[in-house]
Amino acid sequence: MQVSSLNDVKIYSLSAGRSLPEWLSDRKKRALQKKDVDIRRRIELIQDFEMPTISTKIKVSRDGQYIMAVGTYKPRVRCFDTYQLSQKFERCLDSEVITFEILSDDYSKIVFLQCGRFVEFHSQHGHYYKTRIPKFGRDFSYHYPSCDLYFVGASSEVYRLNLEQGRFLNSLQTEASESNVCDINPVHFLFAMGTAEGKVECWDPRTRNRVGLLDCALSSVTADTEIEGLPSISALKFDGALNMAVGTSTGQVLLYDLRSSNPLIVKDHHYGLPIKSIQFQHQLDLIISADSRIIKMWNKDTGKIFTSMEPEHDINDVCLYPNSGMLMTANEAPKMNIYYIPVLGPAPKWCSFLDNLTEELEENPESTVYDDYKFVTRKDLENLGLAHLIGSSLLRAYMHGFFMDIRLYHKAKMMANPFAYEEYRREKIRQKIEETRAQRVQLKKLPKVNKELALKLIEEEGEEQQFSKKRKQKNLPSLLKDDRFKVMFENPDFQVDEQSEEFRLLNPLVSKISEKRKRKLKILEELEAQGQEEEEEPEGKASDAESSESSDDEKGWVEEVRKQRKLLRQEEKLKRQERLKEDQQTLLKPQFFEIKEGEEFRSFKDSAKKQKLMKKTLEDRLKLEEKLGTLNVSDTTVGSKQATFKLKKSEQQRKQQEAEKQHRQERKTLRRSASHLKSRRGRGRLFH
Repeated sequence: MQVSSLNDVKIYSLSAGRSLPEWLSDRKKRALQKKDVDIRRRIELIQDFEMPTISTKIKVSRDGQYIMAVGTYKPRVRCFDTYQLSQKFERCLDSEVITFEILSDDYSKIVFLQCGRFVEFHSQHGHYYKTRIPKFGRDFSYHYPSCDLYFVGASSEVYRLNLEQGRFLNSLQTEASESNVCDINPVHFLFAMGTAEGKVECWDPRTRNRVGLLDCALSSVTADTEIEGLPSISALKFDGALNMAVGTSTGQVLLYDLRSSNPLIVKDHHYGLPIKSIQFQHQLDLIISADSRIIKMWNKDTGKIFTSMEPEHDINDVCLYPNSGMLMTANEAPKMNIYYIPVLGPAPKWCSFLDNLTEELEENPESTVYDDYKFVTRKDLENLGLAHLIGSSLLRAYMHGFFMDIRLYHKAKMMANPFAYEEYRREKIRQKIEETRAQRVQLKKLPKVNKELALKLIEEEGEEQQFSKKRKQKNLPSLLKDDRFKVMFENPDFQVDEQSEEFRLLNPLVSKISEKRKRKLKILEELEAQGQEEEEEPEGKASDAESSESSDDEKGWVEEVRKQRKLLRQEEKLKRQERLKEDQQTLLKPQFFEIKEGEEFRSFKDSAKKQKLMKKTLEDRLKLEEKLGTLNVSDTTVGSKQATFKLKKSEQQRKQQEAEKQHRQERKTLRRSASHLKSRRGRGRLFH
């Protein structure tokens, strides 16, 4: 039994471990159990709870005694008795089952919708009756008051089969081209169907009229979602009289109140896979939605994730055992998974020993699934020098990184940084010393990072405290003591760059203000070195002088901005001149290229154009030359084609034109360089 934990929610996988083949004899099975510890410790809650190849659907009868599952291959249905913890019967079918419904409290009345448009009825003894519907079906629901079966599928009609009269009734004509899913409300028996166009149509079975229409495809598109195609409805489930959950083919789940056309909440799985199943858990007000990769449990009021599970194989269906914390899944694998989550509810009566077992495990905690593994990103692997292991069995891809063995991680970290422990030890010692120093009489100590900003905040806090005392107001919390901004004064990456262009333009008075703060910083450093307490106001100019300076600064802020802009332009001009000087001093090394025999080199552009032209067909080349004017194709009176060619310029003329063009470019560059030198030096000559 494997135990995993997400958001402090324990999930027990009861089907973990190897399963023994059916064809083994009892003697060999006992021998394997004696030898293999994993087989001996595994929990087989229900004997042979599996399918030959895959399982597609799984349901529980209303009395909770029987669990029924369908799968392949060959197509079959298996019924498991929970009181006996074993399989009760198995029946093979003619074609694969799309979905099925248990009409009675036990297994005595079952309806199967099969691939070949067949609807098969089974009673307690076995096969009872078989009929066909006009179009291929995808889902059906049973209306208990009228004993009608509603079939939806690859048609705009909803077929009705009355089981009391034993005949088809008039079908419901919808506006949809195709329908994927349907459901009937258990309280007021409203019939709802999800269409391929992303809409949900609601019908009243009493009047056989449509009473509502929801455009879920439009509501599922939010600012955070990326959708490639039109979302269709892939799952539908009612909860009580007013709530309805809708799943789309693009991975969104929408929760509706039937009194409103707008969804209460939209939850995205972020996988882009169709939603396969939706279940409601009423004890904790949770919605359990599943696609083929993940099962998510989230609060239906806030949308906050409660927990999630990612099985090893793709999911086909999810079934929540009533009034318990047990969850069963049908997968793309022979074994059907069983999960027990104690937070959701107690264990069922037929396996009440699970509660005692989980309580013992919580008293004696063991290592969970992920305790022996370390999650690393691609950047961490590059820092450790293990990027070459991507794709191997030593790394398991998960979300935006990988899981690797914790022992391998520690070995690689020791080899990459052998002095990591010493640095960690020094840092711990430093923290202990700082903690002991905190108990002494503290001076006004500034942080190592952003000292000027911290001094500014301290001054502003002092002014605010004086102002609040006069007004008798409460003091606001300090940014220096706030944990949210603590890193800004500890991490050097957050150091304010006063030489940057943005800082100098947005703070035109920074130079004058910084000079005053720097004077105060020097005084504080001297006080700390001498071990003296800081005075309330350091020696210097009087407060009246400072106020007069601040008023002058406010008047001349425009001049300060102009001065800063002028300095920035001069610095940019100096940088351009330095780059030009470096370009002139650099010597270009010649590059040599090899030309094939029998070919004449013209230019790199001509060779590339020639290669592209040679790849084209004769028809495309003739059309291109006709557009350029070098070829003229016309019909003659006899019926044949006449082609007239214009010769291109001779090679000598073309070379002469290229030489003249290159000469003009060289003269232009020489004039530009000469003008730059004259402007910088005032005089000078240019030597080649």
